[in-house]
Amino acid sequence: MEIKRSGSQPSGKGPAEYFTGSVRIDPLINPPGPSRVAMALVTFEPGARTAWHTHPFGQTLIITAGSGWVQHKGDVRHDVHQGDVIYFFPGEKHWHGATDITAMSHIAIQEKLNGSPVDWMEQVTDDQYNKVIFDPEH
Repeated sequence: MEIKRSGSQPSGKGPAEYFTGSVRIDPLINPPGPSRVAMALVTFEPGARTAWHTHPFGQTLIITAGSGWVQHKGDVRHDVHQGDVIYFFPGEKHWHGATDITAMSHIAIQEKLNGSPVDWMEQVTDDQYNKVIFDPEH
């Protein structure tokens, strides 16, 4: 058994090559193999977001505070709020982050393939981030 005490692991800044804006990453668990799971608490300040990316085994987000936006390629941008749970399918190209005026925190849960839980792609442009697509179904 291993216990990770609150505050025992250093926070990190979201790297500019994978994030836009101010993002803090607090590791939760990253156990040794054969486990493949990794979890982190990620906090996005207003306007901050990930780059487009995919996960080989999918990703679950649990919104723990604030409000944010999530979108997968070809879909509308969705509002998410504290208590919402989002699942992105394996290989599904997507991004997530805070709204333009509110911060958002989530727990991210994903599994690693060959040591990596994510495949990073291009940055989400300001136009993509700010674009609200009308969807008569929602």
